[in-house]
Amino acid sequence: MNERRNALRYGAVFLCLAALFLLSLVWSINSGSVRIPVGEIWRILLHRGAIERGDMAADASAFNIIWKIRLPRLLLAAVLGGALSLSGFLLQTFFRNPIAGPFVLGISSGAKMFLAIVTIALSAWMPAVPLAVTVTAAFLGSMLSMLAALVLGGRTRSMSMLLVIGIMVSYICSAVTDFLINFAREADIVNLTNWSMGSFSAASWRDVKISALIVLPTLAGVFLLSKPLSAYALGEGYALSVGLDVKRFRVVLIVLSSVLSACVTAFAGPISFVGIAVPHICRILLKSSKPILMIPASFLCGAVFCMACDLVARTVFSPTELSVGTVTSAIGAPIVIWLMASRHREQGGGSNG
Repeated sequence: MNERRNALRYGAVFLCLAALFLLSLVWSINSGSVRIPVGEIWRILLHRGAIERGDMAADASAFNIIWKIRLPRLLLAAVLGGALSLSGFLLQTFFRNPIAGPFVLGISSGAKMFLAIVTIALSAWMPAVPLAVTVTAAFLGSMLSMLAALVLGGRTRSMSMLLVIGIMVSYICSAVTDFLINFAREADIVNLTNWSMGSFSAASWRDVKISALIVLPTLAGVFLLSKPLSAYALGEGYALSVGLDVKRFRVVLIVLSSVLSACVTAFAGPISFVGIAVPHICRILLKSSKPILMIPASFLCGAVFCMACDLVARTVFSPTELSVGTVTSAIGAPIVIWLMASRHREQGGGSNG
């Protein structure tokens, strides 16, 4: 009976997330300075080829707004939001701590630092840094900042202490970035400042395709690791007893989470609190921490979360557009505070008992 009830819950959660994804898609496309009727949106989405060939009539401005501006922005927010949430879930599994995430642990800050170094160093020779260089720099920064946290915390067996060291590495990377910006050109300072606040506004179909080519295979790889993740989540002793190479598996977790967070930082800048808040929301909805459920749920919920935050960022104070990082912080930070307070009450209750 319990299994049937759980199956119904899981199905209902995924159906709701899918419905929210479609609702966010249509609502976001229809929102902005130019209002487009829902019927026209579906007609343009479903008959793009016929409209481009001239076989079907459509408003040219509406067609361009949907296909060249709003849709690539929405899809990039969905892909990167899912990637950021999944990265947070992997790090929370690694540290066995629900407040672990790429922003807190310095992965995003390391990527930001390396991108600042590359941008400032190459700005004297080229007007724009190639995308491949940007993605590579973000990945290297993510890996090195996480490696620094692991090396500095190598002598401690406490995951909480390792988490604190990761936070300190994050502050160091941010301080180095701020120091470097003092020596950058004015134009580079403006670009780095705007980028560091997080935004999907410069999205293009090229960005969507490249980010999808990085994120979706990584998502598939993480999903194939559902069984080892379940074993690891039960403790290193249990994982070793079922034949899992824990040291190698931990390296795999770090690499996968760094790839995902680096991709987000390279294309949209550092976006905070999504990787912490969304996996926790999924655990509450599913009432389960099983990786085989959490992996797709975290990705889909992260996509919906970032699409909704991007909608808020560009419409609430229109025509002024907020950075998406501001909105995710405003929503995610209270969730993290509530989570930490809940854990403190549980620990207090346990110690009193």
